[in-house]
Amino acid sequence: MTRRARAIIAELLGTFFLLFIGGLAIWSALAAGGSLVIIALGFGFALLAGLYAFGEISGGHFNPAVSLGAWLDTRLDAATFVQYVVAQTSGAVLAGLALLWAASGSDTFASAQDGVAATATVPTVGVVSAFLLEALLTAIFVGMILKVGSSDLMGPSAFLAIPLSLVAITLAASPLTGASVNPARTLGSAIIGGEFTDVWIYLTAPFVGGAAGWYLYHLVTRGNDA
Repeated sequence: MTRRARAIIAELLGTFFLLFIGGLAIWSALAAGGSLVIIALGFGFALLAGLYAFGEISGGHFNPAVSLGAWLDTRLDAATFVQYVVAQTSGAVLAGLALLWAASGSDTFASAQDGVAATATVPTVGVVSAFLLEALLTAIFVGMILKVGSSDLMGPSAFLAIPLSLVAITLAASPLTGASVNPARTLGSAIIGGEFTDVWIYLTAPFVGGAAGWYLYHLVTRGNDA
């Protein structure tokens, strides 16, 4: 098996693990009365485990917006970028199917299904605000990933910085936008749940944010000295 094939499989499995565990965390939180901390830690620890399992193989993106930043920074070629996105989306769909299978016949899942199977805004947050929040949060996330991924000073602590950032993003914005910052997460859950309300926000804003995050990273770390 080629190195690229192993990397693509790693992206599929890593995305599956992140979103399956994250979905279970949402389900558990809602079944237990709606603890946001459970959701944030579920996604954060799942990402941490995925990075340790697959980070050295594929880079541990598990997110098309992160892969976009890596491609813009010439860390991926165009063909690998497309293959990563396909693998990540496939992993997200498989995670959604696994959640539906695991929860079939469960009364608690029926009450939590909207939160598990869809990423959506809340009535108090308008479409424009949701788009801007998702884009800005993704820009921060991608810019940080690009920086720690190229730093010789941070070393192994990079694998801690990335999940902790996702925990912070989830705590800050999950009640407002769902804090997706990941088009694969939203598309996979939308396909499984059949809920496409405002889905365009979550399929476009993270890519805008990913590009902005790369630009800011490039500007700050590689700009010519005046």
